[in-house]
Amino acid sequence: MRHSAIELAAVLIGVIAGLRTFTAPAAVSWAAYFGALEVKGTWLAFLGFWLTPWIFTALALVELVADQLPRTPSRKTPMQFTGRLVSGALCGAAVGTNAGSWPIGIVAGVLGAIVGTLGGYDFRMWLSHAFRRDMPAAFVEDAIAIGGAIALVAVLV
Repeated sequence: MRHSAIELAAVLIGVIAGLRTFTAPAAVSWAAYFGALEVKGTWLAFLGFWLTPWIFTALALVELVADQLPRTPSRKTPMQFTGRLVSGALCGAAVGTNAGSWPIGIVAGVLGAIVGTLGGYDFRMWLSHAFRRDMPAAFVEDAIAIGGAIALVAVLV
């Protein structure tokens, strides 16, 4: 992949992290595990370990359930927002490592996470209003995050 494509992929995986904190690292770790992302011998090698994709997948599934609970804090609270930025940075770095440019990947991933967090919030509020309920809006957002992560990893492969 060319640098511009890698940067775009890093931004997009950051957007996924902004929508769902653990969906992006689950997708990236599966890609690393199967060798689509070359992270061996780097500080991101842990993403390709046999257990890492399972851990991130479990966390992603827990997040999908927790997102439906009424007491789950807004993604815009400092703790939730920071988690999404860290997730975007990590995933962007992994994507950028393939092009030998993990620092650019970090920046692109963080920028994508900001867009995904804030844009995803506005989109979900709009959908909730349109559906007159939050749960269908949450399911649509889940589908976008999961489908986007799968599509992005498929392109990287």
